[in-house]
Amino acid sequence: MSITATEPSTATGEARYAALAERFRPVFDRIAAGTLEREQQRILPFEQVTWLKEAGFTILRLPAEFGGDPVSHEHLFRLLIELSEADSNVSHLLRSHFSFVETIALQPRAFQERWFPRVAAGEIFGNAATERGGNALGTTATKLREEDGRWLLKGEKYYTTGSIFADWVVVMASTEGVEGRQYALVRTDAAGVQVLDDWDGFGQPLTGTGTAVFDDVEVAAEDIIARKVSSTLESAFFQLCLLAVLVGIGRAALRDASELVRNRTRTFNTGQGQLFREDPLIQEHVGLLAAKVYAAEAVVSSAARDLDAAVDPQLGLDTEAAYLRAELAVQKAHVTVPGLVLAATGELFDVTGASATSRGKSLDRHWRNARTVATHNPVAFKARSVGDYHVNGTIPTGLNSIGDAPAGDRRDGGAA
Repeated sequence: MSITATEPSTATGEARYAALAERFRPVFDRIAAGTLEREQQRILPFEQVTWLKEAGFTILRLPAEFGGDPVSHEHLFRLLIELSEADSNVSHLLRSHFSFVETIALQPRAFQERWFPRVAAGEIFGNAATERGGNALGTTATKLREEDGRWLLKGEKYYTTGSIFADWVVVMASTEGVEGRQYALVRTDAAGVQVLDDWDGFGQPLTGTGTAVFDDVEVAAEDIIARKVSSTLESAFFQLCLLAVLVGIGRAALRDASELVRNRTRTFNTGQGQLFREDPLIQEHVGLLAAKVYAAEAVVSSAARDLDAAVDPQLGLDTEAAYLRAELAVQKAHVTVPGLVLAATGELFDVTGASATSRGKSLDRHWRNARTVATHNPVAFKARSVGDYHVNGTIPTGLNSIGDAPAGDRRDGGAA
């Protein structure tokens, strides 16, 4: 399968990004205004998702021939960082949507003509790939079967991020007698579909990352896609979404640290008696925190530019070279970014006093959210993969699967 891209129709420079940011920042600001209340009262951001849809945010990568004005990878991920600073739950829950838009572009023309108009109409796509356990690596307990000329889907998924907000859910399944796995697309309001808000993670609590049940849900044959491990940018794109979320969390921590120091009037009897905002030690600490966040953002932006380069027709990279450029960039970013952001979200508490631990402030949400996002793929596996490439020239590959490994299996793993 060759690599294709939704090409930006206008210049991709800083002026283009400035116009995009000006367009969406008022929406991001509205979202940010209620973030703390939603966190403390567990209010799922259905309304906020609607605001983004109405503003055209969910069609940012829609090809021009289907009515879009597609932005570059770099600009999309920079916007996701800004949205993540406003509310990391909202950006995270859209990860599956943007990833599926990329997947549509890799499918045959008939499939594109069926699904891109739905993206253009503002419909949103969620994810149901992972199961809690019991499925062997490379297979699923969720099954597709043909019965009386109809395809039926049955199974249960977890970590279904974004699906509770979506119009459609992309379900990974297996079919008896068919090698590999398939994606089945079903409406979230179809008979037999149940999406639950039972995610109990201590971070990213409002992403709808819970259970989805499919009880003999009918699936159109043309809405079943073979899931193939191939040299495309799908995996790199999917993982870079998480890193953009992490950077946005880091920016939110820096924002709150700066505000705490700026407004604080109390000081410690062990200090120099200065206002915190005038204390050079506190200023230095905020500066170090800011540098970590800047470095993390620079890494993600650089990786996004590598995705753009991979599909740049002027460079003319072949499939393997394009895949390698994107995959290596994102894997290196994955090794680097989580540690920087986790450090920043922890150091937030070193610039103030015990009052910062008040539950009313919920400042711990930044670390909890960052820690939760960072668990999606163990950094050690990415670092090993990158090292193997640089030492031995081994092309990075992932299993693109989660499940129970056979006893004694030494293969590398990773999130789907």
